[in-house]
Amino acid sequence: MSGERGTGRAATDPLRRAVPLLELRARGFVVAVAWGSLALGCAVGLAAVAAWLIARASQMPEIGAVSIAVVAVRAFGIGRGVARYLERLASHDLALRGMTALRANLYARLAAGRGTALAGVRRGDLLARVGADVDAVGDVVVRAFVPACVAVVVSVLSVVVVGAFLPSAALVLAACLLLAGVLSPWLASRAAARTEAASARVRAEMSARTLEILENAGPLQVGGAMDERLVALRRTDRELAAATDDGARVSALAAALQSAAVGLAVLGALLLGIPAVAAGTLDPTELSVIVLTPLAAFEGVAALPAAAIQVRRSRRAAARIMGLLDEAEAAVPAAPSAPAARTERAGSAGETPAAPPRTLRALDLSVGWDGTPAVVGVDLAVGVGAAVALVGPSGVGKTTVLATLAGLVPPVAGSLDVPGDAVLVAEDGHVFDTTVLENLRVARGDLDEAEAVTVLDRVGLAAWLDALPDGVATLLGPDGATVSGGERRRLLAARALVTRAPWVLVDEPAEHLDAATADELVRTLVADARATGHGLVLATHRLTALDAVDEVLVLGTPPGGGPAGVVARGSHAELVGRDPGYAWSLAQEQPGDPAAPVADLGSATARR
Repeated sequence: MSGERGTGRAATDPLRRAVPLLELRARGFVVAVAWGSLALGCAVGLAAVAAWLIARASQMPEIGAVSIAVVAVRAFGIGRGVARYLERLASHDLALRGMTALRANLYARLAAGRGTALAGVRRGDLLARVGADVDAVGDVVVRAFVPACVAVVVSVLSVVVVGAFLPSAALVLAACLLLAGVLSPWLASRAAARTEAASARVRAEMSARTLEILENAGPLQVGGAMDERLVALRRTDRELAAATDDGARVSALAAALQSAAVGLAVLGALLLGIPAVAAGTLDPTELSVIVLTPLAAFEGVAALPAAAIQVRRSRRAAARIMGLLDEAEAAVPAAPSAPAARTERAGSAGETPAAPPRTLRALDLSVGWDGTPAVVGVDLAVGVGAAVALVGPSGVGKTTVLATLAGLVPPVAGSLDVPGDAVLVAEDGHVFDTTVLENLRVARGDLDEAEAVTVLDRVGLAAWLDALPDGVATLLGPDGATVSGGERRRLLAARALVTRAPWVLVDEPAEHLDAATADELVRTLVADARATGHGLVLATHRLTALDAVDEVLVLGTPPGGGPAGVVARGSHAELVGRDPGYAWSLAQEQPGDPAAPVADLGSATARR
């Protein structure tokens, strides 16, 4: 088993797996390395020519003897700046395009995979993975790959230049370059490993805490929890600083090794060059070249410790990204499939035959988080154009049932068959910091302005839209800060109307709305399901409009406690006639009043 793990996908370098998702262009990479090599090559050439020029000028020759060197110094000086600028343009263009491709690939693969991977990750941590972690993987191009290749090219060039004058000095320079280019980055990588192991978790924690404070500043302030959150954020910031300082000693040693290697190269050149000058095999002006050229030659390898640290940081970020993808793309745990379960049940006398192919069906389904059942024994069948409602007290598990039907949470037990895609319109669905139109295009990318105006009118937002300065092109601000709770609910409901998924799951569409508007919105959702032929499952507290749906499932907890279950089911009219708890809750809803709470609905039915 250990051998299999060592060769399996889990043992594969996550950075090697993530880099192909950057979709780097070979031509762009070569251009970036070429410009970088030219920039540092100009630095080496400038040092070598300037050293020769100074030594030669001390001999007071004719001006014509040094004129070419003077021009070369100017050319190398100007060329270095121009080439560095062009290298930055090429490398950053390559990296930014790579980040865009990685983020697009990440979104596409997450969308095609299991939603459990996203449901189990805090929003701040998820933001860190698709934001900072993607940037860290992209940075490996600019801060590691390109500098490493440039360092190799320039180091070879420097050794060749020195070797042209004194081969023994070139060997010393090559040894010192290897020392600085291998040992120093290795030490820096060790320091980064220690730092990153502690700081990656802390950075994600800081992102999560910061996002929580920014998104929930009002409720936290009102609830008196803001000071506690700020204290925790400061503590996280101190932990991050401590983790960074922990690797400083090894990083300092790596920097000292770089300086020592430069000194050894210069000293070696002097010790070998002076006897060569005395023996007449080396011109005195050439001695200055082999002594001063190493000062510029080490500029390339000086970037390697930082490159090694970036590789470590990028590998850590890639591990978090690929871990998320692995979780999303992992096979769903084996469970009896709905068709097989129906076949077995159909063999018994009196059992219902198999459902049509276009039916969302759950059989004896148990749902919950982390494998702990919250709702058990759910039998559900939703056909084409059908509408089913889930009702019950707050916290009974309606949202968990919807999340399971959408594939965001794996079933705990039982079987679930969802032919095609299921879209969950969550109660806390995100409203993006972009236009009204783009917020609707989250559900369908080809939606045009005319369709957007029509669907907003259907959910009762026509007057709101008319009041906006730029209509559907109006920016809504971060997380819909410029819209009210009711407007937000109807905007999310509009997403449900524009989607083309065969199954639409809507959580609490009546929240924050007055009674008449809430009922009209529910009826609009049901009418749309019948007109377009998609199945609708909605969870709601309000009962009045449920005469429009085909079936109502009442969830409640048993008198002795334990997981919730379906305590009553039937059409709206049937439940009103035979279920006192349901009828009582319905009677509390008077026209014009806010949606009445049904906290006693499930328990009243259970006691009955």
